[in-house]
Amino acid sequence: MNFTRWSARFPGTQRRAAARTEHAAAQAKRGEGSVPAARGGRADPAGTGAGAERTPSTRDGCPADPTDATVSGTGTGSAAALAAVPSLDVLSVREVLGCLPARVALVHGPEHRIAYVNDAYTAGFGPRPTGAAAHEALPEIGELGLLPLLDQVLRSGKPRTAKNRKAPGGSSYTATCTPVEFPEADGAGRSAGVLIHLADVTDHAEAVERLRAAERRQREAVVTLQRSLLPQELEQPDDLRIAATYQPGGTEAAVGGDWYDVITLGAGRTALVIGDVMGRGVRAAAVMGQLRTAVRAYARLDLPPHEVLQLLDGLAAEIDASQIATCVYAVHDPSEGLLAYASAGHLPILVRDEDGTVRRAADPTGPPLGTGGWLHTSGTIALGPGSTAVLYTDGLVERRGEDIDEGVAALERALSGALGTPAVICDRLMRALGVDADHDDDVAVMVLQQPARVGSEAELFHNAALELLGGIEAAPRARAFAQGVLASWRFPIELCDLGVLAASELVANSLQHGTPPMRLRLRRTDRRLIVEVTDGDDHLPRRRRAEPADETGRGISIVATIASSWGTRRTPGGGKAVWCEFALPDKHPDKHPDR
Repeated sequence: MNFTRWSARFPGTQRRAAARTEHAAAQAKRGEGSVPAARGGRADPAGTGAGAERTPSTRDGCPADPTDATVSGTGTGSAAALAAVPSLDVLSVREVLGCLPARVALVHGPEHRIAYVNDAYTAGFGPRPTGAAAHEALPEIGELGLLPLLDQVLRSGKPRTAKNRKAPGGSSYTATCTPVEFPEADGAGRSAGVLIHLADVTDHAEAVERLRAAERRQREAVVTLQRSLLPQELEQPDDLRIAATYQPGGTEAAVGGDWYDVITLGAGRTALVIGDVMGRGVRAAAVMGQLRTAVRAYARLDLPPHEVLQLLDGLAAEIDASQIATCVYAVHDPSEGLLAYASAGHLPILVRDEDGTVRRAADPTGPPLGTGGWLHTSGTIALGPGSTAVLYTDGLVERRGEDIDEGVAALERALSGALGTPAVICDRLMRALGVDADHDDDVAVMVLQQPARVGSEAELFHNAALELLGGIEAAPRARAFAQGVLASWRFPIELCDLGVLAASELVANSLQHGTPPMRLRLRRTDRRLIVEVTDGDDHLPRRRRAEPADETGRGISIVATIASSWGTRRTPGGGKAVWCEFALPDKHPDKHPDR
């Protein structure tokens, strides 16, 4: 349907057309000229339209804005209105500057003597005597720190701007200093001066300060959350000395999701974790906290490193599919002298041997957590007596415009010469890599040492092992072996009896339910006695309640009752290990002053 054709017949359309006709007639009667007439090009030749009367005038001594004039539709009326606008030649500089709402002052000569201040300047700072030097008569210029700026402008002849200068009264100004030249009073030459324009930006400065204060509060909240999710005190295993540090990014950098942890697994083994959640702010810190909690739960299962990362990978995808994280999970076994590890997109572990040689942990390295579809694998690196290992996040070695391998190489050089306790090495590495309070990324570093013990300290750490060959006759040999070893280690008779009983029960359980090869291992540290039996069967025993009539099923319950702790795990080559620990009396409470 053609709406235009039928719209003229609508009652409302007819009324609006009649109203326009009446309005045009009234304008013609008053001599104003209608808008259609102006569009049609019919002008008032005499220029007598009402628009000719509405010419720009002055208000309070200031020239009016030409846009204030109401120009009629006639061409002659418009010309008359524009002709009444005063030209720049008519307006004086004093009139123009006097009407500005900003504070304006004009100074001249090397002493910056006052030549003029406008009304706004006088209203804001009070009257100023003409001819006086600025450093005496314009104290507000000195308070804003503009006197050196005036000298620069006078020497260079180039304008300068100083933003957000705060006056003692609390107001903030943006000052623009422009070089000017004007004739001397005697007309003999020209004098150089500076025009000072002070724009009051107090509201803007206060808004910026409120925004910065809100950002500081938010950052402090994120840093507090981040630190609260990190371990407040690191667990200190018997065979390692460990220290870690976390440094949030500078005030201009948002806090990320770096974290670390140390988890005691039992039987002398220790899990070490370091990771980095990609992203910034509260969300990254929250994801980090969930991953750290999950790592501690999975570590209690005593799984190989790659299996822990496999579980974390699935969990990271469930938490937030858009956020990924890198992580290294490592397990130190002092009996083997190895650090078994798995990496999910993280930077390599560095190990410095006792002779100062630095080695990188080689592959395998899988993709970051949360990507899914990848089977992680574990690797090992030797960590012998006197060795130091460093786990770190990318904030320590990554720099803008540089390849990250250059940063890792710089860390290797710094580690090769860093000596001392783990805490001292942490500080030295941070300083050597240029990490300070203004660093643009957060950093987590963990250092662990396997001490080279000598003398009396070495006497507190021993290992002994017996291969369990044959059938049931291996049980009495195991008891005799345990009795002799524990007596040679000069344990109290009560502890020797408990150790022999635990070894007998674990060996008996392995002989009955396990498969060769079988081995009994005894280990003592300065804080505990560890009894461990391994065999080739991967079925993990569990503690159960035996009925009064049962002849078996009480061995694990007996061990759990007499020992401080016990546990089981699957061994990498297939099979299992069952262990228990007995705490020793602490005769040397200050034996680890650096912990």
